[in-house]
Amino acid sequence: MNFISQATDTIVPSGKDPVKLLRKIDIHEISKQGFNFWQDKFSGHWAGIDFGFNSFINQNYSNYDSHFMDNNLLLSNSTFINLIQQSIGLQHNRNTIGLVTGLGLHLQSYHLNQNTTLKRLENDIIEPEILVFDHNQKSKLSIVSVILPLLAEFQIPVNHYENRFYFSAGPYMGYRLSSHTKIKYRIKGKKEKLKVPGHYSLHDFKYGIMARAGYRWINFFATCELVPLFIKGKGPELTPVTFGITLIRL
Repeated sequence: MNFISQATDTIVPSGKDPVKLLRKIDIHEISKQGFNFWQDKFSGHWAGIDFGFNSFINQNYSNYDSHFMDNNLLLSNSTFINLIQQSIGLQHNRNTIGLVTGLGLHLQSYHLNQNTTLKRLENDIIEPEILVFDHNQKSKLSIVSVILPLLAEFQIPVNHYENRFYFSAGPYMGYRLSSHTKIKYRIKGKKEKLKVPGHYSLHDFKYGIMARAGYRWINFFATCELVPLFIKGKGPELTPVTFGITLIRL
């Protein structure tokens, strides 16, 4: 007959003061080994594709007979394609506050009255021009810029470490890459378009303020440019504003 013997483990008291033993434990060293969720790097919210609606505030047409830049809000939109992001954490033992910067493309369009387009005179002053090709034509001004933001972002975990409400705000600057007017129309049922690239007395450089907020997949943004759309004295005084949502987060 085979006998299996099993030795029992015993715990021998050390006889030392447990309070003194606990004081010798380095909590910071333990956290570095993976027990501290806050050791993850700060990650901001910029990269992605945003879509918004364009409008104007502080409008002044004192040198013109008509408000020819009155645009259709639902058809005047902006698309931000933000592909480059850099996040900079500002905390030592947390990852909820930081700076966010990067690069993006800003595609702006302003849909005007269907018979109205823009004309730049020899003295660089912008005037409305009436062109009628058919009764259903569409007219717009389009601008493409590259933008660089610098946003301060604050995050608040909600119910779960990774689910965070965030709010960010700060300045941005932009450089105009191109601009043009376009009229779409039909002649005998055939689609035609008249596209005229030009400067249109728009500022090459612009700057403004931006705010962003969201939770998980619900994200909103708004911008207000601090430079008028047209160079001073060359067109009506118009301050562009944009508000919208994030379609895709990268």
